[in-house]
Amino acid sequence: MKMIAKIPLMLTYDDVLLVPQRSRVEHRADADTSTFLTKDLELKIPLISANMDSVTEANMAIAMARAGGIGIIHRFMTIADQVIQVDKVSRYESFLIENPYSIAPDKAIRFVLEKGRINDIHSYLVVDEHNKLLGLITRRDMIFQTDLSKKVSSLMTPLEKLITVKPGTSQDKIKKLFIKHKIEKLPVVDKAGIIKGLITAKSIENHEQNPQASKDSSGRLLCGASVGVVGDFMERAEALLNAYVSVLVVDVAHGQNQASLNAIRKIRNAFPKARIIGGNVATAAGVRDLVKAGVDAVKVGIGPGGICSTRTVTGVGVPQLSAVMDCVEAAKGSKIKIIADGGTNFPGDIVKALAAGASAVMLAGWFAGTEESPGSIITRKNKRYKIHRGSASFMSQADASIRQGANKKLNAIVPEGVESLMEYKGTVSEIIYQLMGSLRSGMSYNNALTIKELQKNAKFIRITSAGFRESLTHNINEI
Repeated sequence: MKMIAKIPLMLTYDDVLLVPQRSRVEHRADADTSTFLTKDLELKIPLISANMDSVTEANMAIAMARAGGIGIIHRFMTIADQVIQVDKVSRYESFLIENPYSIAPDKAIRFVLEKGRINDIHSYLVVDEHNKLLGLITRRDMIFQTDLSKKVSSLMTPLEKLITVKPGTSQDKIKKLFIKHKIEKLPVVDKAGIIKGLITAKSIENHEQNPQASKDSSGRLLCGASVGVVGDFMERAEALLNAYVSVLVVDVAHGQNQASLNAIRKIRNAFPKARIIGGNVATAAGVRDLVKAGVDAVKVGIGPGGICSTRTVTGVGVPQLSAVMDCVEAAKGSKIKIIADGGTNFPGDIVKALAAGASAVMLAGWFAGTEESPGSIITRKNKRYKIHRGSASFMSQADASIRQGANKKLNAIVPEGVESLMEYKGTVSEIIYQLMGSLRSGMSYNNALTIKELQKNAKFIRITSAGFRESLTHNINEI
């Protein structure tokens, strides 16, 4: 009995509610949901799409950034493929594309077409060996060509017929050039004619239509990417940073493991300016170890995810609300941010996680099954689905073994996650809209115009299982 008396009680989101308060927030639209993912990386909404192979690749990361959040590209692919995914995001809406796609004038048209299929890009700046602009070749120059051996130089629009601008030209002047000359692409060249970037009509349009989008100082959409802790993680980190990734997530189930801490130290020492998120942990001690290793933010959650079976397989974990609170307390006095990862079964759980001190929440199941999540749509019994699986599920580990050429025996795999069919949900923007509406309502109930005020004003109360049942819709037949 003495031993039982020493066991602490830990709580999860279903165990508590937030107490409503007198509020000066007249309308939930007045609530400001901006937050910081790291000390210098601001988001307009506190949502992150998880670095899982059934959740986040380029399409999801683009949608997340355009909505004001951020997506983390998963690492279960080659370094080259992951860089391509990050590159698609950073180029999608950048006002100035600093490293535009280019091609040499002596290349054959068939080479351009093949390169276009790989990159999904059909316009190229034509440059010499010194990166000096010679011309521009677009899809319309090649679309009806039957002789694919023709050189780029014979079909391109030459430099003397192109409109160009110098670095530092104002956005207003650039817009006027697009209107006046009815062009779609505007190369940026210095006095010597060397390419310094490319501006497109689409980038200006996107820039004006999405003022809430998460972007870096160069106008690129924010994008994160994950790396492991063994093997090629250093090469992967370097390649991703060179591709303008905004933040690296050191992805491992047990973030307090020595291999994880060593990997973070190596990345920090090699790339001192990189933003690094470490995890996952669920204790104050885990936060302290990660901070010493050199992280900028900590991902919290051991086993709370809907498709994670870590707790039942290993017997290890901490209920998520208590884990977040303890980790927030450990990070006090520093500039380290806490990310609540997993366990949000209801929209209100996101409000609770932020009220408990998290700067952002990482979501998987909410975004799995959307149009932007990886994978094809499966039709089953006249319903549409997408596959969603945990990163430590049986099939995920088996696929990883095949990719790495490890030929791991299937009976040697000990899964800590499951595979599931997720009913197709439509676009992720619709999900985000509902979640942010819930967050703003929650903030208004707590007299909070900002997330910092939510954390300051929040008053939690514990409830019984009967209280939780009362919180659910009940005694009705839902339509």
